[in-house]
Amino acid sequence: MSYTDWDSKTVIGHKAKAPKVTRNASDLNVATEKKTTAGANKGHTGPDHQRIAKLDRENEVAPPPKVNPTVGKAIQTARMEKSMTQKDLAQKTNEKPSVIQDYESGKAIPNPQILGKLERALGVKLRGADIGKKLEGPKKS
Repeated sequence: MSYTDWDSKTVIGHKAKAPKVTRNASDLNVATEKKTTAGANKGHTGPDHQRIAKLDRENEVAPPPKVNPTVGKAIQTARMEKSMTQKDLAQKTNEKPSVIQDYESGKAIPNPQILGKLERALGVKLRGADIGKKLEGPKKS
């Protein structure tokens, strides 16, 4: 029988790491500095940034204007007079029923093309000063 050393360990497939030898004194001296703003958000440290953020909030873009509620009422009354549903009016103007619903409720952003279609389909003025007034035929010269 052969004698084996029970205290030694053989690892197959790994390179043995050699201990690092320091060549000069600068390798031994490691400079450590503590950060003064550790954990703080550098962008929010001064009052100057707060003033800039306030200016940004003041200059925000205003939401686009919605349709006047009188336009929605005029569309609804004209549609009821012609005994049309929102779906019928949508088909006649080639729009979705949700568009008609948004215009009647005053949630839509005014689009002159859609308002023109609705004016022709309902025969009621929806733009300008006389909203809700019946449209006359073409002017004769």
